[in-house]
Amino acid sequence: MKITSLQNAAIKNIVKLAKSKERREQRLFVIEGARELSLALTGGYVLDSVYVCAQLFAKSKYPDVMESIESNKIFTVSPAVFEKIAYRENSDGIVAVAKPKSHALSDIKLSDNPFVIVLESVEKPGNLGAILRTADAAAVDAVIVCDPQTDLYNPNVIRSSVGTLFTVQTAVCASSEAMEWLLQNEIASYAAELQAAEFYQDMDFTHPSAIVMGTEAEGLSDFWLQNVEKRIKIPMRGKIDSLNVSVSTAILTFEAMRQRGF
Repeated sequence: MKITSLQNAAIKNIVKLAKSKERREQRLFVIEGARELSLALTGGYVLDSVYVCAQLFAKSKYPDVMESIESNKIFTVSPAVFEKIAYRENSDGIVAVAKPKSHALSDIKLSDNPFVIVLESVEKPGNLGAILRTADAAAVDAVIVCDPQTDLYNPNVIRSSVGTLFTVQTAVCASSEAMEWLLQNEIASYAAELQAAEFYQDMDFTHPSAIVMGTEAEGLSDFWLQNVEKRIKIPMRGKIDSLNVSVSTAILTFEAMRQRGF
């Protein structure tokens, strides 16, 4: 079946899924891009439907993704229809609607010597996506998102994470729940804070560890600052006193990996 009408109900619904409220109520979200879709399938995500523009998909670097999709879930669409449902420029012609997963702390499976990234009240989808990309690159055990201001399935999270949302164990919870979970699993916590007395490179990250990152505007709440084992900072030699939170997270994470022989 080929969809050519911009008024098609399924097409109009994909546009609606740009809103968090619709994603939450429908228990559906949108994946754009063959690479992202292949990672979602590898991660065990269940697809509701897939929409392909043949003219664009012919240029995709990941044509094999189609082999893993049930044919009755695939719909071809005209270029005009695809333009309506695409979120980004230079798309490779494939958009899928999928079902979200549970993101409970109890779902996380830890290694023998875990390293975890904890984010408090992350606001910008681009920052969350970039941190997930770092987490995948460093093969961290999990990312825990506490009291988020954006949801995991925001299209910009998926785009900026280049699909690593689907490869990284991710939990969403309250800060108090995350702190209790860290204590139960005997994971030492290190809060990134501008006023901290100790530099990050002087810490020992070779044992079970978690770095806790706050927002760029407000930093971490008193809850985290009062409950973590250490407060750490990145030395700043220029005129500004801080870095983008995703950059800071990458610096701390890869220092931990360096210490672990990465």
